[in-house]
Amino acid sequence: MAITYESLLNYRIPEVRQTLRWQDVALYNFSIGLGQDPMDEHQLDFLYEPRLKVMPSMPVVLGAPGFWSRNADTGIDWVKIVHGEQGLILHRPLPVEGEVIGRSRVTGLVDRGPGKGALMYSERQVVEAKTGALLATLTSTSFLRGDGGFGGPAGPVKAPHPEPAHAPDAVLDLATRPEQALVYRLNSDLNPLHIDPKVAAAAGFPRPILHGLCTFGTVCHALLRLLCEYDPARFGRMDLRFSSPVYPGETIRTEIWHEAGGAAFRARVVERDQIVVSNGLFRFA
Repeated sequence: MAITYESLLNYRIPEVRQTLRWQDVALYNFSIGLGQDPMDEHQLDFLYEPRLKVMPSMPVVLGAPGFWSRNADTGIDWVKIVHGEQGLILHRPLPVEGEVIGRSRVTGLVDRGPGKGALMYSERQVVEAKTGALLATLTSTSFLRGDGGFGGPAGPVKAPHPEPAHAPDAVLDLATRPEQALVYRLNSDLNPLHIDPKVAAAAGFPRPILHGLCTFGTVCHALLRLLCEYDPARFGRMDLRFSSPVYPGETIRTEIWHEAGGAAFRARVVERDQIVVSNGLFRFA
């Protein structure tokens, strides 16, 4: 079965209701690397329940619809999907407890031609169930490597945020834990690529890789620390491109360039000097 443009563009993705507990918040914060220094009071604010704060990147695991593109009626060759870009806009402070609703939809499709794949743009709004208040908007670009040539439009294609050519203004190294993917998957991202060595080998990796959205959270931590002094209320938006996978246990170095209203950024793995995140954009609230 191949992609049908109108059908996929209007594909109904069921909304997801999720009850949020403080334990879920602490688990998410721990799963993206906070707490490695048990004497760091700033990081304990995101783990210790009497004063618990929510990391700005947490909406990526709230109201998530799961791997819906695996459904046969989408026409997508799901085995060849690559998560290409992720964006996040925060509209108001995130609750530590309560019920939230995730509403997802496909917002655009770009046909790159036979053998060249396709781009699928999607959006998820996370709202507070009790009040209907919009908490966050998430945007995502998926590269459908096996689905080019379905007869869709050739654009528009999202333009990447430019990276400065000069040396970064600020740099921060954050280590990931060897078992971090095993913890992060407890946020309900159960793709076996991140735990099963056989599945990783079949995908061409020497061992299971870190979730892309775990890398997203680690970079969010760097931005929150360097630009917002650990104050989530100052954090407004971040967008990035995934360039290469991270292996659990590697060190992620986030490089930041100050610019009006926020910053540009990218990230690399120190041990392999490999760019893993590119064309990053950050904006203050």
